[in-house]
Amino acid sequence: MKTTSQQWTWWKRHLVVIVLSGLGTGLLLYSRAEWSSMHRWNRAIGDMSLVLVALAMAIGPMSRLWRAASRYLPYRRELGIYAIVLALVHATIILFGWVTLDLMRLFGFEFHPQLQQYVMVNHGFALANLIGIVALLYGIVLAVTSNDFSQRWLGSSVWKYVQQGTYILWWLSVLHTAYFLFFHFLDYHRATPEPNWARWPFVALVLAVVLLQIAASTVTWRKSIQPRGGRARAS
Repeated sequence: MKTTSQQWTWWKRHLVVIVLSGLGTGLLLYSRAEWSSMHRWNRAIGDMSLVLVALAMAIGPMSRLWRAASRYLPYRRELGIYAIVLALVHATIILFGWVTLDLMRLFGFEFHPQLQQYVMVNHGFALANLIGIVALLYGIVLAVTSNDFSQRWLGSSVWKYVQQGTYILWWLSVLHTAYFLFFHFLDYHRATPEPNWARWPFVALVLAVVLLQIAASTVTWRKSIQPRGGRARAS
């Protein structure tokens, strides 16, 4: 049983992440006011989902580099949960707004009226959406097991192994997003919608997470070899 203080802390984390998600999505919507409604909501919610995953990935390395950042470690759970909630909304918009529940279109096929059958017209769309679907399914598993009950039921070692899949989720999400930012509209005479301003901020975000992980790994490695070096000099 959680104490009243623990329950308040739990609710506070959820509230903080919900407000962050709402504000971030609102700003992303405002930044693309000239886009069609479907594409605005699709990209804003998808991008905000990626930002939440990036924050969850960054908190761990930051806590190793700066001790004060360790107070934010509990937020990783809520960041991951709401990233998946947004990803589900993102997928729903694509299904209803972009491919209009035609699952063949989701994988790059279009119906050819003369041939009276579906033909592949966009190979990249198929691969990118397949990556997105795998990421979403994997994320749902992580979100469903991201609670104290699952930790007790699975056992600490199994639960940690499952939750380490966040790294897989992160890179699948990066690949999925990169395709739509840089490659999807290259087959057209002009970009539809207009070129996305988020391209290079996306690159910066990914590089920031990678550099934080490298820096944290380097610091951890140096700490692990210091005692050995000390004993070697003493001997």
